[in-house]
Amino acid sequence: MKPTDASPRLLAPSVFAIVFALTAAAAVPVPAQQPPVKDNEIRGTVASANGAEAGVWVIAETLDLPTRFSKIVVTDDQGRYLIPDLPKANFTLWTRGYGLVDGQKVQSAPGKVVDLKATVAADAKAAAQYYPAIYWYAMLAVPPSSDFPGTGAKGNGIPETLRTQGQWLDIVKTDGCYTCHQLGEVATRTIPPALGHFANAQEGWEARIQVGQASENMINNIGRLDTQRALKLFAEWTDKINGGALPAEQPSRPQGIERNLVITQWDWSDPKAYMHDEIASDKRDPTVNANGLIYGATEESTQDLPVLDPVKNTATTIHIPVRDPNTPSSADSQMLRPSPYWGDEKIWASQATVHNPMFDKEGRVWFTARIRGPDNPAFCKAGSDHPSAKLFPVEKSTRQLAMYDPKTKKFTLIDTCFSTHHLQFAFDADNTLWTSSGGPQNPVVGWLNTKKFLEIGDAAASQGWTALVLDTDGNGKRDAYVEPNQSVDPAKDKRVVAGFYGISVSPVDGTIWASSLGYPGYVVHLIPGPHPPETALTEIFEVPADDPKAVLHGYSPRGMDIDSNGIVWMPLASGHFASFDRRKCEGPLNGPSATGKQCPEGWTLYPFPGPKLVNDTGSGSAEASYYAWVDQHDTLGLGKNTPIATGNASDALLALVAGKFVTLRVPYPLGFYVKGMDGRIDDLNGGWKGKGLWTSWGTRTPFHAEGGKENRPKVVHFQLRPNALAD
Repeated sequence: MKPTDASPRLLAPSVFAIVFALTAAAAVPVPAQQPPVKDNEIRGTVASANGAEAGVWVIAETLDLPTRFSKIVVTDDQGRYLIPDLPKANFTLWTRGYGLVDGQKVQSAPGKVVDLKATVAADAKAAAQYYPAIYWYAMLAVPPSSDFPGTGAKGNGIPETLRTQGQWLDIVKTDGCYTCHQLGEVATRTIPPALGHFANAQEGWEARIQVGQASENMINNIGRLDTQRALKLFAEWTDKINGGALPAEQPSRPQGIERNLVITQWDWSDPKAYMHDEIASDKRDPTVNANGLIYGATEESTQDLPVLDPVKNTATTIHIPVRDPNTPSSADSQMLRPSPYWGDEKIWASQATVHNPMFDKEGRVWFTARIRGPDNPAFCKAGSDHPSAKLFPVEKSTRQLAMYDPKTKKFTLIDTCFSTHHLQFAFDADNTLWTSSGGPQNPVVGWLNTKKFLEIGDAAASQGWTALVLDTDGNGKRDAYVEPNQSVDPAKDKRVVAGFYGISVSPVDGTIWASSLGYPGYVVHLIPGPHPPETALTEIFEVPADDPKAVLHGYSPRGMDIDSNGIVWMPLASGHFASFDRRKCEGPLNGPSATGKQCPEGWTLYPFPGPKLVNDTGSGSAEASYYAWVDQHDTLGLGKNTPIATGNASDALLALVAGKFVTLRVPYPLGFYVKGMDGRIDDLNGGWKGKGLWTSWGTRTPFHAEGGKENRPKVVHFQLRPNALAD
């Protein structure tokens, strides 16, 4: 009997079977009779020894253009495919799919019909080599919940500061081990020979965390755990895999609307560089910069910021300067052991450490960027007559702002008293640029009146900042406050330290929302008032890690965004996508009890798809999502206000549609990992071709991905067509 796309596919007769539950491919029916092939497309079928292969990827890649270019589509329920809008070039085509190994590569060009042969995997091991990292990482056995709270060096070795299993998991996921790259791809689930020869895997892991310029970060993070026990657990994971163990669960092929996805990728930047973010348009108006250049942020790796022209298929760079030649540099970071990829070479060298870009309405690009050392100018400090400094002086800032004008091709460096990390424009007439500071230990949130700055060029006069003050006396206004280390006084307000990480401006009322890192973490609401340095009030809402009123428990947010209804969305290290809706709050939002736990009913948690880590007693998956973005304007095609999380362990973006996840998988190269995204509309009348979602590979280790040291960071364009064969 010939198997259908919903039937078990035998990878090795009498050995095992993997069941792919596949549904109809198209949201819109595909015409039975297909028109002749166009001169800018390639179409055909994919079949294996089992017959037509539904829900597999067809990859077309070329090196003929100024930069490497690839386009990826998915076959429909009859194994048919169509790759649209290809530039004139010679392409290499091949197939990839779960239950298969890569098919034979074929050379072709647009205007051709190419029928491709898929190859069924010989066994489970061969098939598993194409699984996303999460399926391998889920094999890691974490300490059981009975080991918590930790009893320290004289007990079980787990630090006494780790009171719950969730705190341990937060470190090995979103806020520690998974912050900068995947764990579970080939490069990390094994000990590469180039790392050295070791008596056992534990020695290999101890060496691994000392290599390269990020060694200090890795050592510090594992030090937050019981270092030797953590190394032992990771070593046991590696030994298990080396011994032939395979993931307990298998991914399903793209289903339903997932088969309508068209992915385009361009190389940009340098193999030794990495991206943190890209920007394509203004979040408030995605028609800004239509068909224009895409700009990248390279963080610690380089000051040569990449620029992609997706129309001409060219990748160039612009160099961002610093104001002070003595500005610290990532090249100063310590290397304890040579990299197995780059040896003793320090591949990162950036003073600017550009983190996040944003377009304004006029097409200028604003960046969070370091322009000097950490010591602030006098106008920021005590004794200054600056309105913000008089209320809360700030001694240091670790990153400031910069603006690039594509018309003049010049940078303007902007000094700020407050540290910057992410940035978002408000909807006001001043085009106020609100910034987060990154770590939760930062005591203020700052902003820049960009209209004023562009008019007068005075950074000091155009900026402001405020402390975070809770209205614990409940009178609706900001008053004298107690400090963070003091108990709540019902007759006073209370200052808190809940530094912003992700940041967004509410389209509903212009108030500011943010995430604050840590366990269990917070979503923070800043209500600026008429004169923010002295009138701003703050609300904090704790993620329900153990609240008995919560339906599901979760913890530790990272990046966040907001929809046009004012609902906040964020991924949690617990393996959930969380929303917070302030409108659902039943109790008072100010007063002496409004210090974080006042609204568990505002939270809704959705477990991410994928397996769980071994021994994890929570309800979430092993996913370690970094950021969230809400498609307020339907730039992708899944509907307005669709929340999308980065699937950093899943080679994917994870969109939540009607309470269910749509997995937007990038199958090639293996190792897709991003830290942000945005949407753009290039043609309001162009249908699915006139819009799309943009992102860039954001891993700090592009050389860990498929292809190794030859990899360069990539720009990725996601588009969703009405059916799998739409041209």
